[in-house]
Amino acid sequence: MKKILSPAQVWALALGSIVGWGCFVLPGDSFLPNSGPLAALIGFGVGAFLLSFVALAYSYMIDYVPVAGGEYAYAYIGYGPTCAFICGWALVLGYVSIIAINISALALIFRFLFPGVLEFGLLYTIAGWQVYTGEVLLMIAVVLVFGYLNYLDISFAGTLQVILAFLLSGGILLLFFGTVSLDSFSLSNLQPVFAESRPAFSSILAIVAISPFLFVGFDTVSQTVEEFNFSPAKSKKIMLFAIIWGGLLYSMVTFSCAAAIPYPDMLAKLADMRAAGSTAWATGEVAKMAYGNFGVVVLCCGVGGAVCTGINGFFVASTRLLLAMSRGSILPKWFGEIHPKYASPYKSVLFCTAIVLLTPFAGRAVVGWIVDMSSVGTGIAYLFTCLVAIKVIQHSDRSDKNGPILFGWIGVIMSLLCIALLLIPGSPAYISLPCSIILVVWTVMGIILYFVSKQYWIHLSHKEMTTDICGNSEIQTYFNKQ
Repeated sequence: MKKILSPAQVWALALGSIVGWGCFVLPGDSFLPNSGPLAALIGFGVGAFLLSFVALAYSYMIDYVPVAGGEYAYAYIGYGPTCAFICGWALVLGYVSIIAINISALALIFRFLFPGVLEFGLLYTIAGWQVYTGEVLLMIAVVLVFGYLNYLDISFAGTLQVILAFLLSGGILLLFFGTVSLDSFSLSNLQPVFAESRPAFSSILAIVAISPFLFVGFDTVSQTVEEFNFSPAKSKKIMLFAIIWGGLLYSMVTFSCAAAIPYPDMLAKLADMRAAGSTAWATGEVAKMAYGNFGVVVLCCGVGGAVCTGINGFFVASTRLLLAMSRGSILPKWFGEIHPKYASPYKSVLFCTAIVLLTPFAGRAVVGWIVDMSSVGTGIAYLFTCLVAIKVIQHSDRSDKNGPILFGWIGVIMSLLCIALLLIPGSPAYISLPCSIILVVWTVMGIILYFVSKQYWIHLSHKEMTTDICGNSEIQTYFNKQ
């Protein structure tokens, strides 16, 4: 792998992966109706604060074992190949599904910005979402473009990510300041500050519980560490800055949607639009109010930057994860082949491209179920990383162990809380029945793959497997080698 990624490019990969389609679509669809404006803003702050402790655990592990695969390699170091498989399998679907949901967001964006242009050749309706030939062709073209960019030298993808990250940030700042300048803008528009359908604390928890999904992306730093052209020690500042700025961007968009007019009126307007068969999008309505026709340009900068950075960032992360899993014989060696000219895991790129090409035909609702479920996998990855970081720090010779160990345990509690809120019936963030079914199916597929692949890696010695996964047989591991 070529060491060509700069700190700015890595930060842009992390930020672009954090702030995707959800930042623009979820305020009117989920955050405001289910939690209310103040609960959402508090939830973003609490989630970003707690996930910063998880990011600190990542920074310890990146410095300890700077290899592609991130959480997969960390789980191996702490608990062995079986837990490494569980962690990797939990993340694979999460990463690939976020590429898919960003691709599917293109249809929603075009329906709002250019109504009717691509809505031709109705194929079928799935879970209430109409699938059109025009939109399918658009999404296929975008998948192929980003697949090709990731097939090439990563330096181009990294440079593109920086440009898109600036477009994303600039679009959101324009939306925020445009909202504040509206005659109808008022802080009184934020009433009621909590959702009337649930207690205030539950409204906040509903946001905190999905923080692993909202802020997933800072961990892409751990997937690209083999391609840093700088010291891995800088990863801590990169991840923390990406989380903080990402939380602020989420907050600005949600605040804009809530404060332009009384947000209950905005939600009622969106409901009427849906009932009439129109595309309802709170962020788009606010942009039109603030800038008129120029609002289309603002949205293209913000949403286009968010969607494209999300696609690009998770293409990079998912292909590096597949590469790492193939090194340890968890997946076939085919996934780990490096292109002789471009030094990219090109066969993993081809695989991800082929999988994501199914997205246009699945319908946005089905892809949304998969993404909701993927928060569980992200929480599992965070949990393993924090637990292993604690082990590594405890066995290190550093003199300041107590603080880092405490931070690690806070990350563990955060991860467990999020997983519990997603899986315990009756919790404010309990995943829906379709999400639960997909989670069960993915788990069963993982169990089958585990026993199929085990016949290959079970015969490897501890030294061989540690070398394959960690790049160095001298890396200290903390599991029973028998």
